[in-house]
Amino acid sequence: MTDHPAAPQNSTAWAFDAYQAVRHRLPQARFPTRSEIAIDLTAIIARFDIFLLDAFGVLNVGETAIPGAVNHVAALQAAGKHVMVVSNAAGYPKRFLMARLHRLGFAFTPEQVLSSRDVLLDVLHRQPPHRWGLMADPQYGLEELDNLHTTILADDPQAYDLAEGFAFLGSGTWTMARQHLLTDSLRRNPRPVLVGNPDIVAPREGGLSLEPGYFAHLVADATGLAPQFFGKPYPAVYDMALTRALAARPDVTDPARILMVGDTLHTDILGGAAAGVKTALVTGYGALLGMDVQSAIATCGMVPDFILPDP
Repeated sequence: MTDHPAAPQNSTAWAFDAYQAVRHRLPQARFPTRSEIAIDLTAIIARFDIFLLDAFGVLNVGETAIPGAVNHVAALQAAGKHVMVVSNAAGYPKRFLMARLHRLGFAFTPEQVLSSRDVLLDVLHRQPPHRWGLMADPQYGLEELDNLHTTILADDPQAYDLAEGFAFLGSGTWTMARQHLLTDSLRRNPRPVLVGNPDIVAPREGGLSLEPGYFAHLVADATGLAPQFFGKPYPAVYDMALTRALAARPDVTDPARILMVGDTLHTDILGGAAAGVKTALVTGYGALLGMDVQSAIATCGMVPDFILPDP
């Protein structure tokens, strides 16, 4: 598709403003009054037992590992810390995420990698039978959607009207023409909209891409519907992550010994704070690259416990 919309080049400020514009749909949380500065994760290794790491902007940018990230994660693991990836990469099946992480040099087991796709699929499989219209990349087919009645939405208006609900997984092949078909269908007949990836943008080698959260908020603005979000910063993904992490480390009883590490104030830091754990903001590679980080924190009021230039 050639008309897939892209975030403006070098548009971190635009993305920040876009998150601010939907603040009323985001969770509430309490934050510390100030942030500590650390060089990287190894500098604060003794203060935490469980590390929850975002992927894009913390471990990798697109298909490239962030310098130092592989060694720092290995150091955490060697120190006996429980390290999990908690990602909004709902567009990719688990096998793809595992292959990417291993190719980049990270040593994680499938249980240590949780994406918002896992959370959404768990919800879909527990729903009554529905015909679901999917925002998804056809190259992955309907992998992991066994026993669900699903159709990947394209350019046929009838497919939108036949759907009994909509699930947003990935927006790589989505277009504004398809967005208009979806909006028009929802105006005629409101139905549930479930969003696996609430991100508005994601950092790639060529800049920022527009993600399913961007299109979900367009739907909400145009129709008045309230999409249901299952990734960061919303609680469902943190509930599943913490359940899994604490099962692996039942000795950890103090949430202050758990650290959420991410590159985005409005997803990783807000979501971690809302979940009651400590947070660290990586500033050198992701959604805030090129911005005045302290100014951004002051503007949104989302204060991380730590600020790290590198993961």
